[in-house]
Amino acid sequence: MKTLAKLSGLSALVAGSALPLWAQEATTEAATAAAEVAEAAAPVMDKGDVAWMLMSTVLVFFMILPGIALFYGGLVRSKNMLSVLMQTTLIGCTVMVIWVLYGYSFAFGGGTSPFWGGFGKLFLAGVTTESMAATFSDGFVIPEYLFICFQMTFAALTPALIIGGFAERIKFSAVLIFSVIWVTFAYFPIAHMVWDASGLIFNWGAIDFAGGTVVHINAGVAALIGAMMVGKRLGFGKDNMAPHSMVMTMIGASMLWFGWFGFNVGSNLEANGGATLAMINTFVATAAAVLAWSLIEALARGKASMLGAASGMIAGLVAVTPACGTIGPMGAIVLGAVASAVCYFFVTTVKNALGYDDSLDVFGIHGVGGIIGAVGTGIFSAATLGGVNGDDYSIVGQTIIQIQAIVVTIIWTAVVSFVAFKIADLIVGLRVDTESERIGLDQTSHGESAYHA
Repeated sequence: MKTLAKLSGLSALVAGSALPLWAQEATTEAATAAAEVAEAAAPVMDKGDVAWMLMSTVLVFFMILPGIALFYGGLVRSKNMLSVLMQTTLIGCTVMVIWVLYGYSFAFGGGTSPFWGGFGKLFLAGVTTESMAATFSDGFVIPEYLFICFQMTFAALTPALIIGGFAERIKFSAVLIFSVIWVTFAYFPIAHMVWDASGLIFNWGAIDFAGGTVVHINAGVAALIGAMMVGKRLGFGKDNMAPHSMVMTMIGASMLWFGWFGFNVGSNLEANGGATLAMINTFVATAAAVLAWSLIEALARGKASMLGAASGMIAGLVAVTPACGTIGPMGAIVLGAVASAVCYFFVTTVKNALGYDDSLDVFGIHGVGGIIGAVGTGIFSAATLGGVNGDDYSIVGQTIIQIQAIVVTIIWTAVVSFVAFKIADLIVGLRVDTESERIGLDQTSHGESAYHA
């Protein structure tokens, strides 16, 4: 912009000089041409992109509060409803502050390490209203503060997903301690590895459009580790532990689907044709997953349940997340249906066979669905199957890369999660006492109840 101002000043100076008219006109034309070249070369901040990304950021935040909170809250027993709401709220707020202090730097700090972003942007050093972040199109940018906020909502959402693995029996303080350690040593490094230009997995060429590895596999594995380390709920397998409010769960699931358009479509970073591809895939993969789960449940049990439909909804959303920007709608339908079927098998058969108490099926849906989605991305991104990648695309080669990314994510988050839970256990202990668990965490942890007689 300063260059343009100088060129405009030159034109005005020339126009007011004693040069012959033909010389003034030639010089003015040259200055105008130079200004046009300079303007063309300058990065463009399109107001439409900015407006869409502002909206996407708020949509992802809506997934946390009230989306996850109500979805999980409805799935637990009434005596633990508020504990889930509080855990979700405090995790989200804690991670937002951490993100600004050092999380953004650790993930996207501009360092050259394949594993983390470094200290370059601690406390958002160097970020101003004038600094810009790149998009996927050369020459187009968005404000860096906007990119920071968008990524912040992802970081705040992911540890909130984990609490479903050990809901109804963990100490509130332990949840917060675990979350701080986990986002620092699991989420931020994996986000860097997958999404930053210097990241290990990014440079392998793995495709994760909106967070199949970073969010869902990452959270799902951590929830499984937590479920095993915290232990089973009192009365697990004996007492009635059915969801206390399927209405709340349905509302929460619907909010998640709504907010997921910010999650998936916003990950395109621009309001263009690529965003519309992510949008239609988010619609149809999810719809196919709901239909598949309901059909399987009806055939296996004689009735299709609302709990099943909500579970299929989340399974489809999870599976399409890494793939939504590179596969076609037909591939999205197949991917959603397949993921739903596999997740159904895990939560109804595998979990019971292995005997672990993943309270709200975080691993069975987010972990397993994320794995299916990441592998399916490698397959359905091929142009021959409706994807966007052309003739030189290798389904086998890309799928191998996808599996490598999955393995790294699983191992990394499993180790960090185990250590984080151990530290929390040493500091405050992981589990509430037996009496507190029987009474319910709403009263014993927070001194209030969600409902009054």
